[in-house]
Amino acid sequence: MSIQTVSTTPFDDQKPGTSGLRKKVPVFQQPHYLENFVQSIFNSVPELEGNTLVVGGDGRYYNDDAIQTILRMAAANGIARVLVGQHGYLSTPAASAVIRKHGAAGGIILSASHNPGGPKGDFGIKFNAANGGPAVESLTEAIFEASKRLEHYLSVSCEDIPLGEAGTYQIEAMQVEVIDPVEDYANLMAELFDFDAIRGMFKAGFRLRFDAMHAITGPYARRILEQELGAAAGTVINAEPKPDFGGGHPDPNLAHAREMVDEMYSDDAPDMGAASDGDGDRNMVLGRHFFVTPSDSLAVLAANATLVPGYAAGLSGVARSMPTSCAVDQVARSLGIDCYETPTGWKFFGNLMDADRITLCGEESFGTGSAHIREKDGLWAVLFWLNILAVKGDSIKDIVHHHWSVYGRNYYTRHDYEDIDSEAASTLMSMLGSILPNQVDREIAGYKVKAADQFSYTDPVDGSVSANQGIRLLFENGARIVYRLSGTGTQGATLRIYIEAYEADVTRQDQDTQQALADYIEIAREVADVAGYTGMDEPTVIT
Repeated sequence: MSIQTVSTTPFDDQKPGTSGLRKKVPVFQQPHYLENFVQSIFNSVPELEGNTLVVGGDGRYYNDDAIQTILRMAAANGIARVLVGQHGYLSTPAASAVIRKHGAAGGIILSASHNPGGPKGDFGIKFNAANGGPAVESLTEAIFEASKRLEHYLSVSCEDIPLGEAGTYQIEAMQVEVIDPVEDYANLMAELFDFDAIRGMFKAGFRLRFDAMHAITGPYARRILEQELGAAAGTVINAEPKPDFGGGHPDPNLAHAREMVDEMYSDDAPDMGAASDGDGDRNMVLGRHFFVTPSDSLAVLAANATLVPGYAAGLSGVARSMPTSCAVDQVARSLGIDCYETPTGWKFFGNLMDADRITLCGEESFGTGSAHIREKDGLWAVLFWLNILAVKGDSIKDIVHHHWSVYGRNYYTRHDYEDIDSEAASTLMSMLGSILPNQVDREIAGYKVKAADQFSYTDPVDGSVSANQGIRLLFENGARIVYRLSGTGTQGATLRIYIEAYEADVTRQDQDTQQALADYIEIAREVADVAGYTGMDEPTVIT
């Protein structure tokens, strides 16, 4: 084999964040930038040599070029076999499923999730381990350390692999299999859910609108929802993946999935609306004139899990990220199962799943998943809802309202202040950390603070400690305010403020969320002096 050893110098900005390394496309297009990070992965995961690697992405701009580079480098680094999705496509949950099914030593996933794409947009790359889940913090730190001392990377010279054609190809001694990106994932979904019941519901006239947002889930949703389950043609809109996501923002929330949201609040709304994001791991669910918060969605799925074949035996436990509302905690207490509170980042759920401590888990940022893979899974969540609807025969709104009547309602919102000055954001968080001791027992606008802390997590499986995971104000009545800087952006900083209050009184469970939380929203802004530090009087996005 003619391996090329290419001299290079380190970049100082290749520290992976919550979901890998994310930068603007022109940053990745710099000479050696992508190659350096990929070589740092290979140097940090020696077990890849002689084994199988999975490669794919969400189809965003630069996806194809990056895959060809990775294939050449994989061959030079002794990878025996690579499974790559046709057209370079693999949703993040599908990549996890393929890694697990084929016993791969890991996978490289190319995605910046819900971030915009295009020539000037965002690009991302992350490594998933042999369990199908994102690399743990110790490994991402090792990759970063390797990137800082890199002097060369390895590659080979060859023609591009025709990613548009399924088949088996060869790069030197390495076998490349271009696979159907949907097949393994669709088969897994058929094992978990009652497809016959869902087919019967569609046949009886149930109407669904699914917005794929010109992102990766389009081919998956069309195959499963329309072709296999019999949903009407056209159920899936914006189904063709595009490198720039059709000029849109592939984030499945009320602000960015406007076309589907407007239809769900129209006079002739379908029975259910749903959307997924750039790489297919997030979801949004709506009923007629009714939005289901991600936190409530996780709680409802947990409460009704035994209605679904794949979960009929019950749940071993559940978990949520710390900023996610405590709605699922109420369900766990009722079921007598453990509920874990973890930092933000799916990798923390992976340890709990591998140890069989949890079955379902979720984050407030429109991510829900289970032990069937080691990633959050947007289309899986939609199928879970469809299965529950097919069994219960009730509307989404009725199911959620009944849930509140049994478990209480957790009023919950997230206010994002995006693209703010990074130094100002850090100063704000430092200020909050410094005043925490003074907040305990303080009464603010008539509400007494019971505790104030910087959240730290000790993993119950491996004992690892993750500190500084968000600042919390906990009130005596159970309400919470959480402050956290997001790790998923590529420029500036995003301050996220999470506000929550519990309401057990059924007669007070139908208020507007922002009105119900108005006092706490004002407290959150004043305590952190948000306007003073950010220069913003209102959040960029409210969810």
